[in-house]
Amino acid sequence: MTHKPVARPGTPTYLTEERIAIRDLAREFAMKEVLPVADALDPEKGDIPDELRRKMADMGFFGIMIPEEHGGLGLGVFEYCLVAEELARAWLSVSGLLARGNGMGGGFTPEQEARLLPRVARGEWLGAYALSEAEAGSDVANISCRAVREGDEWVVNGTKMWCTYADQADYLVLFARTEPERDPAKPHRGISTFLVEKDRGAFPPGITGNPVRKIGYFGWQTWELSFDGFRLPADALLGEEGKGFYMAVSGLEVGRAHTAARAIGLARAALEDSLAYMHTREQFGRPIADFQYLRFEIAKMAADIEAARQLMYSVATDIDSGRRCSLEAAMCKLVATEMAERVTSQGVQIHGGAGYTTDFQVERHWRDARLTRIFEGTSEIQMRIISDELLGRSG
Repeated sequence: MTHKPVARPGTPTYLTEERIAIRDLAREFAMKEVLPVADALDPEKGDIPDELRRKMADMGFFGIMIPEEHGGLGLGVFEYCLVAEELARAWLSVSGLLARGNGMGGGFTPEQEARLLPRVARGEWLGAYALSEAEAGSDVANISCRAVREGDEWVVNGTKMWCTYADQADYLVLFARTEPERDPAKPHRGISTFLVEKDRGAFPPGITGNPVRKIGYFGWQTWELSFDGFRLPADALLGEEGKGFYMAVSGLEVGRAHTAARAIGLARAALEDSLAYMHTREQFGRPIADFQYLRFEIAKMAADIEAARQLMYSVATDIDSGRRCSLEAAMCKLVATEMAERVTSQGVQIHGGAGYTTDFQVERHWRDARLTRIFEGTSEIQMRIISDELLGRSG
């Protein structure tokens, strides 16, 4: 089946020649290198191969936002989102791997940046987050995993959930409570951040993991981690002790723009697959592309995708300009992910019974789009952010 991008007349001024070249390069890579791997491995829940990771590194994808002096491309969130959309169009998981590089939101000391970021940009040192817990998902301030100082070490006890890529990562960014008592009035205080350097493909002594049984987002494992007397050196602390909450929320705008870009890529995949299918599938002696209802559904799908894309471009531009846009980023994430589930579901419907089989990729787009409404803050959290901004905080 031919996967042909939807053509659009004209070029917006913010899509410079350089950005178009980056987008087209990422699109070619996604369709030639990523999509065949996704089609082969997703049905069997296989892992993203190291060879593909190396090819992504060769393209410079892990260093898009890393400064040139540290071996990166020195580009912005706009370019990062351009690449993310293209990779997600082929496989959501590979677009997520993109975020395991690019500095993982920062927090490193100047010494760590000089030592580690060149390795990140080369794809040699990728990370994973150990943030969420069973009772601390959207409510980050409710973290209960503890790190206690003993001499020149920190001793960590507790559990973490939803740690995607934790086994294959070269380091973990771990969030743990370092103050013995939680202030009920200000529970976000007393959380610290740690850098856990580890061997790829293994967990260090004191950490064990159980894979989460997911319905999608295949290509890598998502883990529940247990910390049992896990020891870290004193200098493993990232940033200031007790200020980890602020580090956790500091990259939310970028993360939400990135998630929106990925959702747009999934929706575009469903649209393009549906267009191809409608030209080949016949009913009542003619291709279903002739049926007006389906034509109108395609029109709505395309319009919804483009509306979300333009909002994402606007938010990415704001972030790159240094303007705070937490409200707009929440809107962008909400609009794009809700749209993605709606559009991919319609893609399944257009495929009819065939869409409910694993013979067509549209079911993968649908499964993965459902997840985008949950991670990086659920749709309900985004609506709370938006409504609080407009109406003031409730309660």
